[in-house]
Amino acid sequence: MTFIAKFSAAAAANRSQLCVGLDPDPARFPAHLRSKADAIVQFCKGIIDATADTACAFKPQIAYFAALRAEEQLEEICNYLRANYPAIPIVLDAKRGDIGATAEQYAREAFERYGADAVTVNPYMGFDSVQPYLEWKDRGAIILCRTSNAGGSDLQFLNVDGKPLYQHVAQLVADKWNTNGQCGLVVGATFPNELAQVRAIVGDMPLLIPGIGAQGGDIEATVKAGRTAAGGGMMINSSRAILYAKTDEEKGEDFAQAARRVAQETRDAINLYRN
Repeated sequence: MTFIAKFSAAAAANRSQLCVGLDPDPARFPAHLRSKADAIVQFCKGIIDATADTACAFKPQIAYFAALRAEEQLEEICNYLRANYPAIPIVLDAKRGDIGATAEQYAREAFERYGADAVTVNPYMGFDSVQPYLEWKDRGAIILCRTSNAGGSDLQFLNVDGKPLYQHVAQLVADKWNTNGQCGLVVGATFPNELAQVRAIVGDMPLLIPGIGAQGGDIEATVKAGRTAAGGGMMINSSRAILYAKTDEEKGEDFAQAARRVAQETRDAINLYRN
């Protein structure tokens, strides 16, 4: 099954456009996990088990693992997802971008080592830096377009022939790069007007939309700007708001139950505005 088909099926089965981000920060783990050698695996498995039926995708952010020398734990988590929740796609958030020969190795890392269904890719070195990912025709390449951070405007909003650069990226991916129908775009929830512009350019292409929750993006504005005509096509990511829904000061609810509660609330809030 291709990434696009897998995403569409998971979204339909779980009635969800929510992507659950996996950004493990041991300093924010529950106290009973912090001293454990496999704390990252236990924490992420707890989140996955609690939220799997609310999600259209899981998005591990590779930097959170690599900084802790926990790549092997990331492999274990990806293996766990494939074994226990094979219908839910894994989007590896790596934002890779390098020349073709190096990009080939990054593609192998994402798709062979971690078994990801899709990977985030930086387009600013041009097509030959993206092409190696497209050779994996059943996998997805989700290309940075209009990112959720304020500094993204430094480059992405530059005027190029009368249009901002991010719109050129969206048009280029939609018209020339998406020949196998495997591409998506990253567009931030923090910029709903630009999100609507991208949706108008790319039609039904999937959009990975970070920026709700801890980054402050508005769910109603995000959904109304990012939805397709059928009310879908979005992987609206929430990471910290779900992962760390329970603080040490809160009693009566464990971290996984708290994550599930917030994931359900977020999914249901998204669904309110889809149609």
